[in-house]
Amino acid sequence: MIVGSVSENRNLEKRISITPEIAKKYINLGFEVQLSENYGKHLGFEEKEYSEIGVKFINDDKKLIENADIIIQISLLDEDKSSHLKPNQTFVGVLNPYENKNKLEELVKKKVNLFSLELLPRITRAQSMDILSSQANLAGYKAVVESFSIFEKAIPMMMTAAGTIPAAKVLVVGAGVAGLQAIATAKRMGAIVFATDVRLSSKEQVESLGGKFLIVEGAENLETEGGYAKETSEEFKKKQEGLLTETLKKVDIVICTALIPGKKAPLIIKENMLENMKSGSIIYDLAAIQGGNVALTKVDKIIEKNGVKIIGERNILNKLPASSSSLYAKNVFNFILNLYDKENKKININLEDEIIAKTIIK
Repeated sequence: MIVGSVSENRNLEKRISITPEIAKKYINLGFEVQLSENYGKHLGFEEKEYSEIGVKFINDDKKLIENADIIIQISLLDEDKSSHLKPNQTFVGVLNPYENKNKLEELVKKKVNLFSLELLPRITRAQSMDILSSQANLAGYKAVVESFSIFEKAIPMMMTAAGTIPAAKVLVVGAGVAGLQAIATAKRMGAIVFATDVRLSSKEQVESLGGKFLIVEGAENLETEGGYAKETSEEFKKKQEGLLTETLKKVDIVICTALIPGKKAPLIIKENMLENMKSGSIIYDLAAIQGGNVALTKVDKIIEKNGVKIIGERNILNKLPASSSSLYAKNVFNFILNLYDKENKKININLEDEIIAKTIIK
């Protein structure tokens, strides 16, 4: 069987789906691996590194797509390339079924087996395949580093003969994987960290990392069975708004990570709440691509309001493409391993397997 991957549009996506390390694992399983020419060169992976372990390079993406039994990508192919997909091929990636509904329906009609990895269930057996966690972990870290690089004051408290510089205060909105890594990174760099989340179960995790958990008065645990955040009531939103308004007056940097799978990101910081923030403060909105947690967020732009900079990047992982590719490639390999029948050397779509049933697009 052939596993293939074509180069992504590098203006939008610098990550790759198959690193040399993982290509070797596919080959050891008995797969043939085919890639676009110069597939990983921008990340320092030369063709020779792949060729030495048996990877074949194809200079025609149409041919590569038509050859492959399994195609692995970060995201859905553009319409020109996806038109070359054939019945019974298996396509694995982050397919964003809520935005790409019509395109995916056409491919399902074509009998292409589509698997969208952001739909993985949060069960123990799926942890090694969990692309949301591996990528969010890096995003939370990088959002803090980027914010600190723009912030024009020192982060840790510094006691000098000339006087004391106070520690920067950081607020993390949303204490999922990205938020917890943001808390840990900010604490390591000497900041005072506050965090808020609608899931009360996050309190213990936040405090174990040295953060102060902000609780909305009368809050109840708003968590789904799958461990994600639920949408909040209007009453809760008003109480949360009051708490945040007061907190925003005191903090220097805000990292927003709140997302609800498959829906527009919740609007948490409204325009009027920015008015009392200190000039020179930074807000990094990791939810920008899904509408943003902040009223003024614009994708791939820095918006300034009363001296407060609001950063909304489309894909922060493009700033860590080698690390994020390494983790993504391992996640996908573990997913394929679960899908592959080694004895009969074929893909086995067993819908009684929760991992397969939850990720397949029908």
